[in-house]
Amino acid sequence: MSLFDRLGQKLLFTFDPETAHGMSIAALRCGLPVGARAVRDIRLKVSLCGLDFPNPLGMAAGYDKNAEVPDALLGLGFGFAEVGTVTPLPQAGNPKPRIFRLTADEAVINRLGFNNEGHAAAEKRLAARQGRPGIVGVNIGANKDSTDRVSDYERGVARFAAYANYLTVNISSPNTPGLRNMQAREQLGELLSRVMAARASAAAQPPVFLKIAPDLVEAELEDIAAEVVEKRIDGIIVSNTTISRPALRSTGAAGETGGLSGKPLFERSTIVLAKMRKLLGSDIAIVGVGGVDSADAALEKIRAGADLVQLYTSMIYAGPALPGRIVAAMAQFAETERLKSIRELRDSHLDRWASKPLS
Repeated sequence: MSLFDRLGQKLLFTFDPETAHGMSIAALRCGLPVGARAVRDIRLKVSLCGLDFPNPLGMAAGYDKNAEVPDALLGLGFGFAEVGTVTPLPQAGNPKPRIFRLTADEAVINRLGFNNEGHAAAEKRLAARQGRPGIVGVNIGANKDSTDRVSDYERGVARFAAYANYLTVNISSPNTPGLRNMQAREQLGELLSRVMAARASAAAQPPVFLKIAPDLVEAELEDIAAEVVEKRIDGIIVSNTTISRPALRSTGAAGETGGLSGKPLFERSTIVLAKMRKLLGSDIAIVGVGGVDSADAALEKIRAGADLVQLYTSMIYAGPALPGRIVAAMAQFAETERLKSIRELRDSHLDRWASKPLS
């Protein structure tokens, strides 16, 4: 980390995590010089689902919930940014405190509960940026008290198809009661059928990705893969936060309920990623998320079967210059290894990761 990043982190860590998050959004909204634009290298370009990503590193959903700063995020060097999760109606989320730093583990536990300003606010901001360059995805969800959650996803597709380069159907947050039940095959089949029908009726047809949890067993992964293939979903994002608690060094906050993200999630999420690649075959897009904090981690996700990777928690600990550093290091790796494209790495460690047990 640079001196600027270290000082910034020290300042933000004097505030509670949610206040610090709001301050970082405000800084980006004001255009503060918080990071250097990443290098452009043709070898890092990824063409996927009809989109040309300048590099494979993206900002995961959860940071820019209300589509306030997607262009500022792209300016940090990300190849794409995903906003949301956005629900049809505004909702406050779960009671505070609801974000907890596990500093010794470079991890976070959150139980936010899809707090956001709703469809209308996000749509207004996304409509205002139309015509600007850069790939921006929209992550859609359901309101906690909705009587028809599938309808909420249909409404998300209809509302954002015209503004999103891709849409992500998020049914994997552990912080909305019952939401993860939609990953069960019968419910998932209905959801995906109705989502794809909604996209077919929309004025634009962006790719649709499905975001899944890491806390799944082999049979559940098989069912999800079968539905993704049958319903012709464009891609899958592996994975959201985990409700499991691998060995952690942090004390106190480690006992909080919610989803764990950050470095401890890397192993489990990468195993699930590889197993899904085996089940889905080579053509369906996969985005690898969980514990990406360096170029080495990002490259290993690609070796395990990912086409693209995302991060979020690691920026809390490494600062806003992290995406630029990762992209520069990936470009240097491609130069050193004499790669024509970073995609040459994909699946090179697939068998190694896919053979590991989901313990």
